[in-house]
Amino acid sequence: MDEKRSEEPVLGMEGANLAHREMLDSIAAHTSIKDLTRIEKAYEYALEAHGNQLRKDGSLYITHPLHVAAIVAEMGLDEDSIVAAILHDVIEDTPRTHEEIARAFGDSVADIVEGVSKLTRVTYTSKEEEQMENLRKMFLAMAKDIRVILIKIADRLHNMRTMNYQSAAKQREKSLETMEIYAPIAHRLGMQKIKLELEDLSLIYLDPVGYAEIETELRERGGKYEGFMERTEAAIKERMAEAHIRCTVQKRIKDIYSIYRKMYGQNKELSEVMDVYAFRVIVDDIADCYNVLGCIHELYKPIPGRFKDYIGTPKPNMYQSLHTTVIGSEGIPFEVQIRTWEMHQTAEYGIAAHWKYKEGISGKSDEEKFAWIRNLLESQQESDASDFFSSLKVDMFSDEVYVFTPNGDVKNLPAGATPIDFAYSIHSAVGNQMTIAKVNGRIVPFSHELQSGDIVEIITSASAKGPSRDWLKMVKSSEARNKIRQWFKKERRDENILTGKAAFEAEMRRLGVPLSVAANEEIITPILKKFSYSSIEDLYASIGYGGISAQKLVNRLRDDSRALEKNAEGDKPEWNPAASGQKPVHGIIVEGVDNVLVKFSHCCMPVPGDEVVGFITKGFGVSIHRTDCKNYHTSVEKESDKNRWIRVAWAAQTDERYGTGIAIAANDRDGLVMDIATLLTTLKVRVSGLTARDIGGGRAEIYLTIEVKDKAELSVAMAKLMAIRGVREVRRQGT
Repeated sequence: MDEKRSEEPVLGMEGANLAHREMLDSIAAHTSIKDLTRIEKAYEYALEAHGNQLRKDGSLYITHPLHVAAIVAEMGLDEDSIVAAILHDVIEDTPRTHEEIARAFGDSVADIVEGVSKLTRVTYTSKEEEQMENLRKMFLAMAKDIRVILIKIADRLHNMRTMNYQSAAKQREKSLETMEIYAPIAHRLGMQKIKLELEDLSLIYLDPVGYAEIETELRERGGKYEGFMERTEAAIKERMAEAHIRCTVQKRIKDIYSIYRKMYGQNKELSEVMDVYAFRVIVDDIADCYNVLGCIHELYKPIPGRFKDYIGTPKPNMYQSLHTTVIGSEGIPFEVQIRTWEMHQTAEYGIAAHWKYKEGISGKSDEEKFAWIRNLLESQQESDASDFFSSLKVDMFSDEVYVFTPNGDVKNLPAGATPIDFAYSIHSAVGNQMTIAKVNGRIVPFSHELQSGDIVEIITSASAKGPSRDWLKMVKSSEARNKIRQWFKKERRDENILTGKAAFEAEMRRLGVPLSVAANEEIITPILKKFSYSSIEDLYASIGYGGISAQKLVNRLRDDSRALEKNAEGDKPEWNPAASGQKPVHGIIVEGVDNVLVKFSHCCMPVPGDEVVGFITKGFGVSIHRTDCKNYHTSVEKESDKNRWIRVAWAAQTDERYGTGIAIAANDRDGLVMDIATLLTTLKVRVSGLTARDIGGGRAEIYLTIEVKDKAELSVAMAKLMAIRGVREVRRQGT
């Protein structure tokens, strides 16, 4: 991985020829393709199409699709996939069309190239909308042809390998996107090898100090532990030979991001991470897997509670292996993974491994493996951007619990799932008619958190009243949430309209948006059209059954209302802060005023990157507010205050740090506040205030005041806080 980061690009046609040879070597090593005619034709086609286009590192652009094709070949994919990988950017970056590619290489290749291109073609009005739409398109592409997303992941992997040539801002943006979207998708598809590399490459730019500390300590330990690794490998091989078990033994050091997550997520030192050193034993059949396990436990003392059988109970992403952690003769703990060769291919390349063993994807068992894609597509149809993205993070990014039906069937659910999730995973009717839940023979409340190994029984009644709205707060899976919403949508329309209207108007009052705005057809009609509502009652009903949040709709109404007012002003002159010649005070330029006293409001605590507006106070200068601050929207409607608001802007550069507030909602647990404080210390974010309180029901609220350089640094901190175990929501205060 370090070699990939540090190697200098070979420029001109020499670089293209080198990338071409590497691709051919990968095809020879990892596929059974012998006739290279179409592949060579695709190379010549792409070379001509991209012409003299260059990458950021100065190399010919053609080197990128060739490296992507080499990764696709390493996955063991078919010829169409490799051809499509070579051509994957020609529609996006050159005048070539789908029809031209179809004529030259066939419809299958053209459809894949078009699918990959569509994932990056559209621009959006907000980052949230962009995230949701990109994910939506990825899942649609997966449902149609899984090869589209496999090539897209290969494309992202090569881009991350060469990310050191991008700007610092682009490095952080792409790395965060990779960590939040591409690595989890690779994980969900079972592509462990690529997922681990994507995480490590992203960490380099998201926390370079943390990455370097672990990398340095591992390197310093290298000499000391190299002998231990070699002696242990030899001992395992010798014991397997005595047992007449044919196998391959591989030794490895755990990837840096996995170590980082355990150190900073669980507040551990590197010496406390038990599976830094690992061995993999690969055998010919399942019986030998368990024979190897017995031999390992004869050789070394197993650590209680550290054995996992993913062969008997595979992970949802098809991963199968036996895991055990043992103590070596020198007192050093290490992990041993035991699997067959087919399991190994699936563990490394996930769904892509099917091309090695089955020459493609087909059959009922494969349809079942992709049921989760269909479930996600169904759930997003009734969701707005934030709901879909948060549901996705639960369904794809969280750990699973494995529970059993009374008949012994296994159900995998997101960590934190309740009996409600279990009931709806069986059938909608079971969830809708549920009256009693039993776990391990004991009646439990519907909010009970299930643990792996639980036996769950659901008692139903035809006279049940149906789900409660409170269930939406208890469930973890998008499948259950979607089925509950569907029930309310179908059964309780009149009730939904009343509930939704009340919530909508309450949110309007909370954000200080006049109710008259909702009656303005120029504002409300485009919103109804965008969300496919035929009337305002449909909108209220959707809020009522949870199809869309009142907050999102009111925010949209408020923004559209402001835009309409701005357009109506029309003749208000443009203001260019950079060209005004004014000197900033605390990083703020106030229109038409120099050396004015500036203070930042405590209600919304803005930071550079936020849209801001100033309020002329009586005797205390100008108070700076975010434009989404509820106090601003309340005040600007008042006749006495509206003329006291003035335009302000951030200076192009500022060396100051700014205080801002964050509110965290979480499941209460021991060590939660310590984990938060440790994470912020790791990020070098200064905490100037922290309060926490128990709000009952096993929930806690934490309020932080932190100092950051700008909104980008704040966003990174909030994203990492969201990843802490038990955290349910992280939001800024003041909106």
